[in-house]
Amino acid sequence: MNIQFPEDFVWGAATAAYQVEGAAFEDGKGESIWDRFSHVPGNVERNETGDVACDQYHRYPEDIKLMQEMDLQAYRFSISWPRIYPQGTGAINEKGLDHYDRMVDALLEAGIDPWITLYHWDLPQALHERGGWPNRDIADWFTDYAVTMAERLGDRVKHWMTMNEPWVCAYFGYRDGIMAPGIKDHKLALVAAYHFNLAHGRAYNAMKAIHPNLKIGITHATQQHRALDDHPESRALAEFLWEENNGIFLEPILAGSYPQAILDKYPDQVPTLECTDLAEMNNYDFIGLQYYCDTLIRNGERVQEKLPEFEYTEMGWPITPDGFYNNIMEYVRRYNPKELAITENGMALADEVGRDGRVNDIRRQGYFKAHLSAVHRAIQDGAPLTAYLAWSFMDNYEWACGYRPRFGMVHTDYATQARTIKESGYLFAKIIRNNGF
Repeated sequence: MNIQFPEDFVWGAATAAYQVEGAAFEDGKGESIWDRFSHVPGNVERNETGDVACDQYHRYPEDIKLMQEMDLQAYRFSISWPRIYPQGTGAINEKGLDHYDRMVDALLEAGIDPWITLYHWDLPQALHERGGWPNRDIADWFTDYAVTMAERLGDRVKHWMTMNEPWVCAYFGYRDGIMAPGIKDHKLALVAAYHFNLAHGRAYNAMKAIHPNLKIGITHATQQHRALDDHPESRALAEFLWEENNGIFLEPILAGSYPQAILDKYPDQVPTLECTDLAEMNNYDFIGLQYYCDTLIRNGERVQEKLPEFEYTEMGWPITPDGFYNNIMEYVRRYNPKELAITENGMALADEVGRDGRVNDIRRQGYFKAHLSAVHRAIQDGAPLTAYLAWSFMDNYEWACGYRPRFGMVHTDYATQARTIKESGYLFAKIIRNNGF
């Protein structure tokens, strides 16, 4: 089957500051919650940290050349908030601003469109000590930071994402404690979720006041919940989990309301809704959807074990490209969004460079084709999808899993920092050149 994407469809790849930059304590950068969390023994596999990561802070010119070789049209990366404001607020670190200035200019000179994420999980530690995301003041702290970046880069960067996957930050960071800042408090998680939405909306309005032509969105770790049987309990759980994992983060932004199921389930844990807050939250130009797998449900419970009917990735996630299509179309059905972009989608494998110097990641090539087929089908069925940014441009620090899982289309040798484009990277470049496959 010949699959062709729309003429103006955008192709690119993504990373995040803490996962690739390194230079964790250089040039005036402040400490982030991930700098602190990763240095606590037992928090991360093999006690690995992002202190060096892929050293992209120093090696971005080399990486941009690889992006050109792969014909990337866009590169999504994040700004390190503590590299700009070491204490989260107050004094600005000019060396941090200068770094991103140079990087944006280098990308544009290479013909690559920079897509910037303002917050990809690395909150300044100083702000965590002032209450972090459960503190309502963070909406203003974040807005001040967003304004600084819009003033500095808004003349050259059109696409902005306020934050990355607040679902992960709120639930894994504040409810389950398995990611920074490592807190286990369900109410704090729901309060943080509310403030993520509020911070997004306030930053959107403030950035638009500076540069009205900016395209500003937010990315979300979309969760599709698949009932494997017809039990009423399975269907009910799938619907509730949609509201808990998707609705609470996107209904305020897309519809200006809060999921009633959440208000009913947690009446004493969600902050009191204020009409002015909901009006601020209800602002976006596009939504970035990030998809990796379905959550499987059987007999009214989430399936924890691996099932023989599914193939799994190095992360232990089932491969469910049909779920990707269903997930996209569910957003279209529920919210009728004006524009969507796939801002992350990819597969973790235990890749190694072969004796011939190649990384022949056959399974990842099949993964991309299957998931891009789902994207194409969704476009054909009316989804307003305008871009696909693969995760990830390169192997990098995978948070609490350390350096074990490799998501990249470029292999990173962490001992030498040598980069090798994988066969999936060459396939992706061919897809870009043909605008399809």
